[in-house]
Amino acid sequence: MASAKRVLLVDHDAVLRASLAEQLAQEGSYAVAEAGCAAEARERAKEGGYDLAIIDQSLPDGAGDALARELKMQDFGAPVLLLSDRAAPPLAAEYLEKPFRFADLLARINQHLSRHAASDDVPVPIGPYLFRPGAKLLTQGPRKVRLTEKETDILKFLHAAGATVARDVLLHEVWGYNPAVTTHTLETHIYRLRRKIEENPGEARILVTEEGGYRLS
Repeated sequence: MASAKRVLLVDHDAVLRASLAEQLAQEGSYAVAEAGCAAEARERAKEGGYDLAIIDQSLPDGAGDALARELKMQDFGAPVLLLSDRAAPPLAAEYLEKPFRFADLLARINQHLSRHAASDDVPVPIGPYLFRPGAKLLTQGPRKVRLTEKETDILKFLHAAGATVARDVLLHEVWGYNPAVTTHTLETHIYRLRRKIEENPGEARILVTEEGGYRLS
C-alpha cells in the first residue's frame, strides 16, 4: 500500500480546518498537518516532507498567496492550492473558490498530486542529458550532474514552456514575485547552471540566451 500523502492545511477557520482534516484522513491516503495562521504554517513547514499545501487566502497574520511565495522561496518543494472566498489573488493560477464541495477539493488535490508526480518522475531529454526532476539530476551515460532545487525548477519550467521565457516570467515562476529577488538572482543561477551542463559555458548551446529571456535548445 502506498504511503499517505502529507498535506499542510492552513486555514484560520478552526471548524472548517478540522472538518477538512477529518474528511481527508477518512480517505485513508492523506496525513494532514494543521496550522491556523501563517506563523504556525512556517513552523510546520520546517518539518519538511510535504506533498501538498492547502492555504486559505485570508489568514489573520498575512495573505495566503504571500505565504505560498515565501514557502517557495524556502524550497518547500510541494505544490500549493489556495482557497479564497473572493476573486483569485493576482498571479494565483491554482486556487479553489469558497464555498466548495469536499468532492471538488479532493479532485483538485488529486489533480495537483498527479501532475506534480508526473512532472517529477518522468525523465525528459534536455540536450545530451536525461533530466530527472524528482531526483534533481541530469544524466549523460555514466555522468551525473546534481542540481539544486532552484536549478531544477528553472529547467522544469523552460522545458514545459518549449519556447523563450522572459526573465521576469521565469523569475516569478521559480521565486515568486518578491521585491528582495531581482533578475540578478536569476542570472547568477543561470551562470552556475551553465557551468554544470555546458561544454563551453561562454558559448551556451543547451541553455540559450535570447532577447529578453532564456530557452532550452
